[in-house]
Amino acid sequence: MSLDKQKKKELASAYAQSFRPMGVYQIRNVKNGKILVLGSMDLPGARNRFAFFQQTNMNSINELKQDWKEHGGDSFVFEELDQIKPREENLNDISELKEYQEEVDALLELWIEKLQPFGDKGYNKPKRK
Repeated sequence: MSLDKQKKKELASAYAQSFRPMGVYQIRNVKNGKILVLGSMDLPGARNRFAFFQQTNMNSINELKQDWKEHGGDSFVFEELDQIKPREENLNDISELKEYQEEVDALLELWIEKLQPFGDKGYNKPKRK
């Protein structure tokens, strides 16, 4: 294997094992103020997907589709609300990832409770009881 290929492989492996910021974010419609509150195990990845949707004027987020068509992708902004700090750098253990997912889910519930992004205020659907 050439030195370049080996280096690329090492960099790819290091990236795959690196901590990615995780937490809660909102997508806000600047025209009407409505928000969609979501959680992610990879906030930079979520931001990149959103930027791609804006550039291509495509949108796979069902809750936003109607307003996205009406106002366009430029009427929406991505805003990070909260981030979970890692306890360790290496997240290879699947049980650790599960714990982080539970933290993201709990944090998401808290933000949804706080912001109440339903009806005229947002795109989230209330949980059925």
